[in-house]
Amino acid sequence: MGIHPTANIHASAVVEDGATIGENAIVGPFCVIGSDVVLGPRVEVKSHAVVTGCTVVGEDTVIFQFASVGEIPQDLKFKGEKTRLEIGKRNRIREGATLNTGTEGGGGLTRVGDDCLFMTGAHVGHDAIVGDRVIVANQSALAGHCVVADDVIIGGLSGIHQFVRIGRGAIIGAVTMVTNDVIPYGLVQGPRGSLDGLNLVGLKRKGVARSDITALRAAFQMLAQGEGAFIERVNRLGGETDSDYVQEIVQFVLGDSDRSFLTPG
Repeated sequence: MGIHPTANIHASAVVEDGATIGENAIVGPFCVIGSDVVLGPRVEVKSHAVVTGCTVVGEDTVIFQFASVGEIPQDLKFKGEKTRLEIGKRNRIREGATLNTGTEGGGGLTRVGDDCLFMTGAHVGHDAIVGDRVIVANQSALAGHCVVADDVIIGGLSGIHQFVRIGRGAIIGAVTMVTNDVIPYGLVQGPRGSLDGLNLVGLKRKGVARSDITALRAAFQMLAQGEGAFIERVNRLGGETDSDYVQEIVQFVLGDSDRSFLTPG
């Protein structure tokens, strides 16, 4: 606990009593670090950023100028209860980004995984759960209670509705409003967010086997044009495939959700 002797804290920064500053961490000019904040080893907080609330920031994360991290949730039901924000390792939180703590009604925790990039003005709302290697581009926002799985990319000026789930490896195009759940590896674009295909570029870049990509394309075709209601097609698909990637889509759709699903047009 306390401030590690190797930490580099600028003379103009305000570090409140009780804060924990890790080994070789850097706190720049005119920053404010709250009393319940824990900055891990080699975390860097650049000038004029604020890290407050009950917030833990994992090692090698960089918080850029004017970001606000750990402030209270933007929820009128919040009454000052002590909730948390947990940020993993090696994240990049760019200028003006905002990440809020959780709410009592939402579980009390907002969590961000490792190796994420939150670009200028990005927002992570209360009780959101964000996986690893997620990219949220400029001025995009995750509303409260969203769940964003690993390797998701959200394009600039986009908005994700509260309680929406976005499956692993999905991509959201720029200037898109997403109001329903997005299947793993889905491609969503358009002002009102339609499911237009699969993130084939992302799959290929990650070296997914051709056989799995072929299975995913066949599965998407079945979901788009198969007989019966969407959920019937999903159940039928689960019994007809050996691909782990396709089974991931099936389990995602059959899992708990507070929203409906974007379905292929």
